[in-house]
Amino acid sequence: MQASPLSSLPGVDSPDLVLAVVGCGIMGRGIVQIAALAGAQVRMFDARAGAAAASRDGLLQTFAMLSEKGRLDPARADSAAARITVCDSLEGLGGSHVVIEAVVEDLEVKKDLFKRLESVVGPNAILATNTSSLQVTSIAAAVSHPERVGGFHFFNPVPLMKLVEVIGGLRTDPAVVDYLQALGRHWGHTAVRAKDTPGFIVNHAGRGFTTEGMRVLYANVTDVQTLDNILRDCAGFKLGPCELMDLTGVDVSHPVMESIFHQYYEEPRFRPQPLTRSMMNAGLLGRKTSHGFYRYDSDKKKITTPEEAPSNLLPSSVWLSRARPELAARVAALISAAGVPIEDSDRPSASALCVVTPLGDDATLCCVHEDLDGSRTIGVDALFDMSRRRVVMTTPATSEEYREMARGLFGVNGGHVSVIRDSTGLVCQRVVAHIVNVACEIAQQGIAEPADIDNAVKLGLGYPQGPLAWGDLLGARTVLTILENLDRQNGDGRYRPSAWLQRRALLGLSLLKQEG
Repeated sequence: MQASPLSSLPGVDSPDLVLAVVGCGIMGRGIVQIAALAGAQVRMFDARAGAAAASRDGLLQTFAMLSEKGRLDPARADSAAARITVCDSLEGLGGSHVVIEAVVEDLEVKKDLFKRLESVVGPNAILATNTSSLQVTSIAAAVSHPERVGGFHFFNPVPLMKLVEVIGGLRTDPAVVDYLQALGRHWGHTAVRAKDTPGFIVNHAGRGFTTEGMRVLYANVTDVQTLDNILRDCAGFKLGPCELMDLTGVDVSHPVMESIFHQYYEEPRFRPQPLTRSMMNAGLLGRKTSHGFYRYDSDKKKITTPEEAPSNLLPSSVWLSRARPELAARVAALISAAGVPIEDSDRPSASALCVVTPLGDDATLCCVHEDLDGSRTIGVDALFDMSRRRVVMTTPATSEEYREMARGLFGVNGGHVSVIRDSTGLVCQRVVAHIVNVACEIAQQGIAEPADIDNAVKLGLGYPQGPLAWGDLLGARTVLTILENLDRQNGDGRYRPSAWLQRRALLGLSLLKQEG
């Protein structure tokens, strides 16, 4: 770009703005839809013969359907359709002010495309990439004027996912980032700025959920269905990690895991597990192949196994650990509702069910610290919602009789009971703490502002809370304790707490607190 890089560009709301979209798959088509409806003139091109025309025809059908349902004014639909043009060659994009590529996620393909675009469009045109995991700087290195290249990352389906990440590469002119951010907002999206790092905000933050879910399976803590049930019912996720990967496709999710892991030079926090690589190699990709983590029927409906029937066995009494009084109080309310007496003594009686409340550690360690009988001891996750499901964790020594007593006790007033094997951090604790920790590290690295991190994750991933706000809700010190215990017992660096989390926990500050 020249000294005044945007001098010849119309305003983002100008009817003279000419936008080009290269790559007319689902993502490209969605970008065309929101741009045309916002008033831009849009040119479509796809290297596949007939793909751009077919995509435009599909858009016209979408406009007609929305008009019939009363969700789009017919005159606006007709006006938007008239602004969409199909180009038969890349040269037809000449004169465009902004070009957005939405082609295959391959660095060499994108670099070659940008080289060709540079000779087609004017010297002041913005070249934007919709890449989700490749670095903008690497793509921009292919052109003579990298300062006009920026990242403009949307999410599928574009008209419904109201988020766009705007990324400046190392040589991107700041005015380009400003323009793209204003353009995204004009199109009705929340536009958040991110540094040019692997995964940007959303795909970076998303590593906490799926990779830790796979880690739980790798450690044989529980099965696929129970893992998903726990994270939906207790932590509030819309889908469990296995359901999510079946929906997106293991062949889509696993390469992103590997890409970010390698781009961060084998950072332990992002380490994938062998299971998903094996599934991808075997063609067990999820719904699209009718078999992934789950099997699917002919209507693509997930096939599940009925949960274990409730136990009718109850303990004569319960000894409840006082090591963590706040957690114990939550468990005590459930026990009292079941009508089982809680022993008021420092040591349990000879027949009592012993209940501990781990926080980042496992039931075995809690049992040893309090000198309890392992055959009568179980752990309960009292940190998360227990209204729909209670998570009971056995020790390797817990007897079948006392396991059934625990199932009966915590299922007596209507909640589901999931029994898992001994695990550091149970399920929700380790997954959510990992999510919070990754988000803290994103903030520590200055990839995005804390509020933008939370907004991006809520909009892009649909989590019940922004990760930093979630950490505040649980308590930064609580999250730090979980991670420290996980780190001490696993020792591979995966759970080492971010400095952002440690400092705010020690000072009693919100995780959303930005340094001056």
